[in-house]
Order: sequence, then C-alpha cells, then structure tokens
Amino acid sequence: MAAQDRAPAHPRRTQFRDLVRERRAALGLSYEKLAARCIDPETGTQPVKGSWLHRVETNLSIQAPDLPQLRGLAAGLDIPLGRVQDAAGSEFFGIDAVWSVSGDARALVERADRMTPEQRDQLMRLLDTFAPPTE
Repeated sequence: MAAQDRAPAHPRRTQFRDLVRERRAALGLSYEKLAARCIDPETGTQPVKGSWLHRVETNLSIQAPDLPQLRGLAAGLDIPLGRVQDAAGSEFFGIDAVWSVSGDARALVERADRMTPEQRDQLMRLLDTFAPPTE
C-alpha cells in the first residue's frame, strides 16, 4: 500500500472549524458581517476579523484562538461560550469534553458539582444499577 493511501495515524480534528462554518451558514452571514458581531463582552473589542474566519473555514493554518477571540466568537455566533471552548479544546489541544447528543451528560456533571460527596456516592451507585461500568 502506498504511503498516500494510508489514513493518518491521528486524523485531524475539525470540531472548531465545523462549528464556525455550520453556525455562520445557519445565520446567513458573510465573514465580515460575522466578524462585526464578534464583540468580546468583557472588553468591548472586536477580536475576530473576517480574514481570520475565512482561514478557519477553509482549513488554512491558524493559531489556536485566545479567550477574547472565543468570547467574541461565541457572541457573534450566538452560542454559549462553553460550546466554543469545547470545540476549540478538542481541535487544537485534543481535549475531549464530556458530551452527549441530548446534553444530558453535561447537565449531570454540572449538577454533580453541587452535590455533597455522599450524594455523589448515592448517584454513582444508582447509575451502576442502570449502566454498570465497562472494564
């Protein structure tokens, strides 16, 4: 088998790029119009440029976005910052966030953080009865 026929050992992740591409298309915005909406709510600056969005969507090389860019992008795309952070973490750093199609996994994790250790132990025992851990 020729080297070019082999799949890469680590396929390139595109969660961030896909999120930006799909959300921009759903909003029906040009790169420049989306960039104009990308205002960092903490600083009031516009940390995202149309040319950068073009590079993101066309899979050109970019540096991982910083926090002001992520906040601005979340505002511009009208989605929660956590969703943008999860996608960027996955694509640029290989960090896989707890995720489920229904969103239930994230809701469980967020609620578990508000429980006492005893309550978390009880919840884990209950979960084990419905879905025993795999090993």
